[in-house]
Amino acid sequence: MKFSVPRETLLTAVQHVIGAVERRQTSPVLGNLLLEAHDESLRITGSDTEIEIQVSVDLHLDQEGDITVPARKVLEICRYLPDSARIDFEVSGDKAKLKSGRSRFTLATLPAVEFPKVDDLENPQKVTLTAGELHQCISNTAFSMAQQDVRFYLNGMLLEIATSRLSCVATDGHRLAYAQCDTEADPDDPVRAIIPRKSVTELQRLLGSAEAEDPVYLEVTPQMFHVKHAAVRLSTKLIDGRFPDYNRVIPVDGDKELVIDCGTLKQALTRASVLSNEKYRGVRLALQSGVLTISTNNPDQEEAIDEVEVDYAGDGAEIGFNVTYLLDILNALDTENACIRLKDGNSSALVTPEERTDSKYVVMPMRL
Repeated sequence: MKFSVPRETLLTAVQHVIGAVERRQTSPVLGNLLLEAHDESLRITGSDTEIEIQVSVDLHLDQEGDITVPARKVLEICRYLPDSARIDFEVSGDKAKLKSGRSRFTLATLPAVEFPKVDDLENPQKVTLTAGELHQCISNTAFSMAQQDVRFYLNGMLLEIATSRLSCVATDGHRLAYAQCDTEADPDDPVRAIIPRKSVTELQRLLGSAEAEDPVYLEVTPQMFHVKHAAVRLSTKLIDGRFPDYNRVIPVDGDKELVIDCGTLKQALTRASVLSNEKYRGVRLALQSGVLTISTNNPDQEEAIDEVEVDYAGDGAEIGFNVTYLLDILNALDTENACIRLKDGNSSALVTPEERTDSKYVVMPMRL
């Protein structure tokens, strides 16, 4: 294998795939990148056997071949070379030699045949949408995923494809986030896939670097999920489990509805959280006609009280929440006003953008 490539081109490609490389490898080859140089194209792949990210780069090849090289060492070499540098890459025996200007690097390699690869999917459900739509759907829900929960199916995000609609749902058992966008999908039956947490994070990173109007191609089977954008493909195994019926969790009986400015509420909650219990992060909301009173206290008998104006004219109510959960929701909302529906202090609250139903957030109450 022999080729020459601009430093910036190789660095960008490696940065795309490095997130899939496991830091603590069960096998040495999983700490490497797979390089496949054929037909005037270099394909770079990183994998931890659960997630695989692959990127293709067009370039002139002096000699074709396949090899694996240490992922993070290649990344650091590219990172520390000058911006305008060009890298000459050549494999000789079991070593890879990189040359740029007056710098020389010799790296150990492992055979390409040892690297695990994901096969193409058979009869997948296919969906096309824009990078901006998918990124917003995921970003509006990913923060509610569980982390290292014994209920393994919560350690990820549900992707659901139904007629003309794609939905993302995440919950950690204390809160639930739902977002949807329109698509041209028309499956015979709804497709449900639970994407692992790490894969969701890498997908967010991939989509965040894309132009909003760029097309993104999804392929889903019962075991695998593929996403392709431009020259990058992300493939991940799915979590084998049954995601909770989120429709049963979303409350429909909230008879107290208030509308409030998102920025105003966020600022008040942030101020009040300064004196909240550091362990439980509880905040009390007392609702009266036209006014929402926010209060917190801590074991040192310190207290914070803040009042904000709300559009509400019903009966009074009090309810406690984890302030972090409320702030996460407000950070996800992309509207000026939020609509909050409550029933009583023992029931979950429903938060939505005002006059929109494309995203919904459920928060369980806390006893304070």
